[in-house]
Amino acid sequence: MTIAVDFDGTIVTHKYPEIGEERPFAIETLKMLQKEHHKLILWSVREGDLLEEAVNWCRARGLEFYAVNKDYPEEQPENNNHFSRKLKADMWIDDRNIGGLPDWGQIYHMIHDHLTWHDLVREARQQATGQDEAPRRKKWWSF
Repeated sequence: MTIAVDFDGTIVTHKYPEIGEERPFAIETLKMLQKEHHKLILWSVREGDLLEEAVNWCRARGLEFYAVNKDYPEEQPENNNHFSRKLKADMWIDDRNIGGLPDWGQIYHMIHDHLTWHDLVREARQQATGQDEAPRRKKWWSF
């Protein structure tokens, strides 16, 4: 699977243009996903020296990306006028998701076990209540 990963707010806390503190287990989780043969693409608003600083920060921690701000390593941006174009990824990990960024343990569990956010919520509810399914509520609408 090809996974696009944001940097600021996702791998590290927000301190742009500086690099924030590493989010707990972010690097370890991404390295585990690479070991499972997922292609990781760093997809960031950073450009130039700021982007290189982020790449080097990850590299110093043993994380190398398949590509950075492009679909594949050999891609040559032509006349992009410095605007983002849609990336060809199967999944995005970004702190700007609806509902925010799950913790990195949940992210790994979702990808490794092919689960959705709904599946995780259902699992948590089952563990909390000891029930296999949440009780069904009677609905007032007819469909």
